[in-house]
Amino acid sequence: MSLSAHLRELRRRFILGAVGVLVGAIAGWFLSDQVLVIMQEPIERLQAEGLSAQLNFQDVTSALDVKVRVSLTLGLILSSPWWMYQVWAFINPGLTTKEKRYTVGFVGAGVPLFVGGVAMAWIALPNTVRLLTQFTPSGDTASNFINATVYLKFVMQFVLIFGFAFLLPLIMVALTFLGVVRGVTWLRGWRWAVILIFVIAALATPTADPVTFILMAIPVIILYFIAVGVCVLRDRSRDKKAAADDDDSAAEGPGDEGPAQGGTGDDDGAPGGGGTVGEGSVEPAGQIAGGGAAETAPDDPVEELPRGTGSGTAPA
Repeated sequence: MSLSAHLRELRRRFILGAVGVLVGAIAGWFLSDQVLVIMQEPIERLQAEGLSAQLNFQDVTSALDVKVRVSLTLGLILSSPWWMYQVWAFINPGLTTKEKRYTVGFVGAGVPLFVGGVAMAWIALPNTVRLLTQFTPSGDTASNFINATVYLKFVMQFVLIFGFAFLLPLIMVALTFLGVVRGVTWLRGWRWAVILIFVIAALATPTADPVTFILMAIPVIILYFIAVGVCVLRDRSRDKKAAADDDDSAAEGPGDEGPAQGGTGDDDGAPGGGGTVGEGSVEPAGQIAGGGAAETAPDDPVEELPRGTGSGTAPA
């Protein structure tokens, strides 16, 4: 495909993915009220513990803005199998037939990982909110009036970052299955990988507290080492298969060259295969056609006919 064809295909896949997210957002619009109730549970827990905290809609359009944001977030989560397939379908034409078989496997593994990251974030969300609000001074003059839009933005970033972070091991496995990076390479760089995961987790989390990015970094590190194990097993299986193919080709090599070396004599019918092309094919001198193999005596000279005379036969 040319560059313009690649760009058209990228535009096509992007539009299809966006349409899928839009359809999911429409479905999320009808589910947004229930989700908003669930999102307020961490605030209700704070109130149950005696801490004054409540969501505050400051502007006239804040309630609508919150509902739209929740719908879009739900659309992104609900349509995750669709837009993941579009990403893989864009790469799919450049793959071999064997590599295309992994499509269902990677998409099938990507969806549970993404949903698992979202679920992990949802489990950690109440403790994170409690940790961030427990520093409010005690007394009747201090209370937490949390901006509903800011709170929703925090929750969306928290949930989506966890979901995409859980997809990183799948990208590692995909690169190894495509032959781009070997599993040993991932294993050798595990120290740098752990440091990088902690740094990215610290930068990606919407809060500055250490507990949040540690809760995100530890599951990703565990998934990293699981992905490294899968990559190493894949490389080991591929190396064994390549070694078996080399042994088969080495075993078949001498048998293929044998007929070519011994074919000079066998084709001419000479026993032993050692004769030349002319041996056994030319009749010996003096052999009578249709008769026996009479040989000319070496002591009997053959008299030549004089030149210029007619044709004759030699005297017996």
